[in-house]
Amino acid sequence: MVKESLNLTNAKMIMKKTILHLTILLLLEGFFPLALKAEKIMVVTTIFPLKEFAQAVGADRIKVEQLLPPGAEAHSWEPKPSDIMKLSQAALFIYISSEMEVWVPEILKTRENPRLIVIEASQGLTLLKTGERKAEDEKNHHSHSPNPNRVDPHLWLNFSYDQKVIDKIVGALIQIDPQNSQYYQRNGEAYKAKLKDLDLRYRNELSQCESRTIILGGHSAFGYLAERYGLEQISLYGISPNAEPTPKKMAELITIIKKYRTRAIYCEELVSDKLAKTIAQETGAKLLVLNPGVNLTRKQIKSQVTFLSLMESNLRNLKYGLNCRP
Repeated sequence: MVKESLNLTNAKMIMKKTILHLTILLLLEGFFPLALKAEKIMVVTTIFPLKEFAQAVGADRIKVEQLLPPGAEAHSWEPKPSDIMKLSQAALFIYISSEMEVWVPEILKTRENPRLIVIEASQGLTLLKTGERKAEDEKNHHSHSPNPNRVDPHLWLNFSYDQKVIDKIVGALIQIDPQNSQYYQRNGEAYKAKLKDLDLRYRNELSQCESRTIILGGHSAFGYLAERYGLEQISLYGISPNAEPTPKKMAELITIIKKYRTRAIYCEELVSDKLAKTIAQETGAKLLVLNPGVNLTRKQIKSQVTFLSLMESNLRNLKYGLNCRP
């Protein structure tokens, strides 16, 4: 009897272990496909607006890396080898244009990732011509005549263009991950709705202003915004904030501000505001921030500032400076 009881106990223990092992196997079989599905698509962007657009579309199915480090000025920044290595691991790379990121074409020629999908955001869009020479040509006196082919790269400040960039990102992610096409399309439409609302608010709220001229103590980054809403930008610098304004240019700006009794002169967070402060003091105009949104500081990242919130802040400051009716 004792022997039979021991055999029965052993049999029960073996049965329990077997059930436990089977349960673990079943859990693992269910878990691994989920783990594979949870592997995120690697997306690399150059500047902050493109990062936000990609994140809005891909949400939790992608991981986005921005090459431009916090607080860096986009026009003068160049990638390190470690930055270039990120492209070898990415499925999608998004940049503005060779005018904005002059280093991109050379890198793409030597890339070692044939499966990488590349989006040039400016492709297919009508870009504004600037007629300016490049800063390096001015500095080295390579050219003294205007360049009719030079374009303004700050296209993300046209919110209708941003919607087209969103469509490009949706298409690329569907190409990479077709089984989740509806997910990307739904996210893209949701973010485009926010951009449409922002565009409508800018149009309505800037339609009745005493002044139509934006005076910039920074560079000419707001050409697309000005064109879309019937405004004019007059800037201290050209397209590149690295060019040095002449005393004549400063004097002209001071004369314009005094003549039209301009309420505000605008500066940027990532470009020195020293000259803008000087002009503000000379004219009595208020100094306000107008942010092109190209990049964030570490403090802004910590505060979870978004491209949309930056544009909301810009609208408030524009309404003050242009003396718009409520």
